[in-house]
Amino acid sequence: MILGIETSCDETAAAVVAEDLSIRSSVVVSSIALHQEFGGVVPELAGRAQVESIGPVLERALADAGLDAHAPSIDAVAVTCGPGLVGSLLVGVSAAKALSLAWGIPLIGINHLEGHLFAPRLERPDLARPVVTLLVSGGHTLLVVEREDGEFELLGSTIDDAAGEAYDKVARYLGLGYPGGPAIDRLASTGDPKAFAFPRPMRSEGLGFSFSGLKTAVIRAVDAAPGAPVADVAASFQAAVVDVLAAKVARAAALVGARTIALGGGVAANSALRAAVTDVAAQFDMACVLPTLAHCTDNAAMIAAAGFHRLRLGDVSALSLGADPSLALEFA
Repeated sequence: MILGIETSCDETAAAVVAEDLSIRSSVVVSSIALHQEFGGVVPELAGRAQVESIGPVLERALADAGLDAHAPSIDAVAVTCGPGLVGSLLVGVSAAKALSLAWGIPLIGINHLEGHLFAPRLERPDLARPVVTLLVSGGHTLLVVEREDGEFELLGSTIDDAAGEAYDKVARYLGLGYPGGPAIDRLASTGDPKAFAFPRPMRSEGLGFSFSGLKTAVIRAVDAAPGAPVADVAASFQAAVVDVLAAKVARAAALVGARTIALGGGVAANSALRAAVTDVAAQFDMACVLPTLAHCTDNAAMIAAAGFHRLRLGDVSALSLGADPSLALEFA
């Protein structure tokens, strides 16, 4: 079994996962309530919350898995070492290094994005490859293909705002608070997605993304029609984003001859996106793997899942492992 630790932002998470990727325990504590009045995550507050939460979260994860906290039957500890907020990352990395040393087990540093790419395996460990994964979060929008186990190739990424970032910025402009993604998704369900003809940036070309222009188009439309129903704005904006994402997934799947389509990242919890990607998979007669909502947002089970792959490769970390807030994901 592997103990996973995830502290890259405002969630403090720990999980115990078995080799067959069954989850023995998964604990997530969020400090998001501390940040809502500021309209976004405040790094200093997030780091302090991590310090307060890491001990109790680890204890609960081990207890929920039925393990003795003093001498647990853990074979390795996997921890997010980047990218993320450096103060938050350091809390998790420090805890993992201490446990690795105390228990005499391997330490495995994991890229946070790699964890999201492994999240679909928590639902279906035996994914049929090639797998095209759309990873959409607050800071990243990536299209990735996995042809061999754990070997990821980048197909496309955003040239400016990530999809989740555009959601948060539009939500802030509309006065919907933080986090913006869930607020827009809820409001969009009551609005008219055809009320505004927002652009679909780069929809018909390549596998890259661009959402900055769409964000600007929303702001200009609202300025020109200040009395427009906010639900209609939200629904029209979401329809534009999802249309682009689904079109890119379909193009990528056809290009690589994918057998499976998967989602990862916080925006993978979006109801419209989940429905659209499911439709794309049905269109191509491919398997579709959508992480449960709990595995879309930051969690430690996905870090442990990635840890098993690294452990099988013998790719373990030294106790000098540091936190890298700008850690890049390595592609084949």
